[in-house]
Amino acid sequence: MRKRSKRYEADAKKLDAAKKYEVAEAVKILKTFTPTKFDSAVEVVMKLGVDPKRSEQNIRGSVALPKGIGKARRVIVFADGEEAQAAREAGADEVGMVELAQKIEGGWFEFDVAIAMPRTMKVISKLGKVLGPKGLMPSPKNGTVTEDVKTAAREFKAGKIEFRNDSAGNVQAAIGKLSFSEGDLKANIDAFIDHIRAMKPPTVKGVYIQNVTVSATMSPGIALAVQG
Repeated sequence: MRKRSKRYEADAKKLDAAKKYEVAEAVKILKTFTPTKFDSAVEVVMKLGVDPKRSEQNIRGSVALPKGIGKARRVIVFADGEEAQAAREAGADEVGMVELAQKIEGGWFEFDVAIAMPRTMKVISKLGKVLGPKGLMPSPKNGTVTEDVKTAAREFKAGKIEFRNDSAGNVQAAIGKLSFSEGDLKANIDAFIDHIRAMKPPTVKGVYIQNVTVSATMSPGIALAVQG
C-alpha cells in the first residue's frame, strides 16, 4: 500500500469517506487543507459512463471558465497576412507559418496551445507525429482550428482550457488555483461540470456522470454530489 504523507493523512481526516459533498461545501473544505509551498492547482476529475472505443462517445473540447485558471498560457498561431496581425494583437506569443513549423520540428515546444486556420493545416499536418502525443495538435473539436484566430488566441490566453477523456472514460482538468476565492472556485467547477454534462452523447445509456472529485495538488480528493 502506498504510504501517504502526514499532511495528506491530516487532510483526509477532515473528510467523510462515505459522503458526497455539495460543491460549495467541498470548496470550503478544500480551502482548509494544509498549504503547500506553492499555489496549488485545483483539479476536477469526472468518471463518465462513455465507451472510449466508440468514437461518437468520446468527449473532447474546450471551455472558457468564468474566473480563468490563474495561469498565463503560451499560445502560438499558424496564420499569415491580416489574420497573423490579428493574432498578435490578441496576445499570441508566436505567430507564423512554415518557419514556425520548422522551429517545432527542430524540437521547440515552449507553448501550451497551438491554434491554426483551416487553410494552414496543410503546412502543419506533418507535425501530427510530434504534437499529437503531447496533446498540442490543433483540432476543430477543441476549438483550436478556426477562421477566427483572433478570438481563439484571446480566449486561450485568458484561460480557456482543453479536455478529452482518457481510455477509462475519465475527464480531468485544472480549473483554477487554491488561492482563488471560494466563490470563484465554485463558479469554475460548476461551469466545467455543466459543460461536460451538456456534451452527453445521444448513444450513451445509463448514468452519464458516474463520479466527480475535486482536489488540490497532492491533496485527498473530495467526492462531489453531482447528478448524472
